[in-house]
Amino acid sequence: MMKKKFRLLIYFSLISLLCSTKLISAEAVDPIKIDWSFKGYTGKFDRASLQRGFQVYKEVCSSCHSMQYLSYRNLGEPGGPEFTEAEVKAIAASFEVTDGPDSQGEMFTRPGRPSDKFVNPYPNVQAAAAANGGAYPPDMSVLVKARKGGANYIYSVLMGYEDKPVGVVLDEGVYYNKYMAGQKIKMPKVLSDGLVDYSDGTVATEDQMAKDVTTFLSWAAEPELEARHKLGVKVLIYLILLSILVYLSMKKLWSRIDSEI
Repeated sequence: MMKKKFRLLIYFSLISLLCSTKLISAEAVDPIKIDWSFKGYTGKFDRASLQRGFQVYKEVCSSCHSMQYLSYRNLGEPGGPEFTEAEVKAIAASFEVTDGPDSQGEMFTRPGRPSDKFVNPYPNVQAAAAANGGAYPPDMSVLVKARKGGANYIYSVLMGYEDKPVGVVLDEGVYYNKYMAGQKIKMPKVLSDGLVDYSDGTVATEDQMAKDVTTFLSWAAEPELEARHKLGVKVLIYLILLSILVYLSMKKLWSRIDSEI
């Protein structure tokens, strides 16, 4: 009797282990690996891709997702999209900003200025969640840094929408995405070929838009990346030269000591 119970215990344990392993493997889909230009010790952002990525964010993403840590003037700073001063002013002015109070104590709207923060599409978190089926659209300012897998993960999620496999049950307003934890996401697929008309003439394929907006979000999460890379190279060169000088000094010092001995 004891042997039978022991066998049943082992049997059910193996079944549980196999089921849990299958569940983990179903959720742990590695993101697509892209050779981003900004990766590595000397990586730099592609200016054209940054400008196209901002266009995708503005025309597609900004209706739901905020960028609360960016100001419009950041778009013209070195290391970023580097729009001209006139372009930055035009971009800022295309948004309505709530300001005030005025002399009558009333709030009012005005065209945006370069010094303004990116306009939030919703007045508060509750309004954002209510407009998106109860799911709050995350702020995109540091999204790339906040997600494991970084840029590769963001790109993969944008490209990971598929028809649900047989047997998978999705609630209303939920979509299948193999790169999401649980392979379910409340955000519908937003990118499709030709969705935007790139001002530089680049063909706006789904893949191109996903790469461009991911590049832009990577810069938004770390706008000082290029400056940090440049400083790192300078520090490395300094340390190499310092090491050489120390070595030559020590060699000369020990040669004198050896000669005296």
